[in-house]
Amino acid sequence: MNKDIMGGSPLSNSIEAMHRYVVFDVETTGLSPGNGDRVIEIGAVAIEDKSIVEEFHSLIDAGRPIPKTVQKIHGITNEMLAGKPRSEQVIPLFHEFIAGATLIGHNAKFDVSFLKHEFERLKLNLTNRHLCTLKMSRKRYPHLPNHKLKTVGRYLFGESMREMKMHRALADARLAAMIWLEMGKI
Repeated sequence: MNKDIMGGSPLSNSIEAMHRYVVFDVETTGLSPGNGDRVIEIGAVAIEDKSIVEEFHSLIDAGRPIPKTVQKIHGITNEMLAGKPRSEQVIPLFHEFIAGATLIGHNAKFDVSFLKHEFERLKLNLTNRHLCTLKMSRKRYPHLPNHKLKTVGRYLFGESMREMKMHRALADARLAAMIWLEMGKI
């Protein structure tokens, strides 16, 4: 787990200054917290005054095996989670990281549903407002063949996207933040 210092809203056509936004992504053991699937990685970047000011990242040993089909998507294996912090250690730290912030995610409904599940397990509240770059990109770029994170990123940033690793929480959060900041310029 690391919390590194690096050193609004597009809905109003400009990003508000002096408000904290946290663009985040989770990787999971499956598609449904209702079926017992769990968060195994959280990545997030905090944006203040139109700049990324802080990052949060952790792998999480959720005590649940990752099916091989899911491992093929994000590349996280059961072995990679051995000895990593448990959700009881990571989730309260993430709760502090997002305090008072507006959350932003690409397909936010999915990520927020998992966060709510993890927060509820620990009797924490998730009351943050959230925005979705997937929904925003559908409105702004209806001509794209799809609105996957990688597709929108390639449209906005071109060949510089080639080297980006996808389907890992921190990399996806960084890309979603870049997309959100770019959409805020329109």
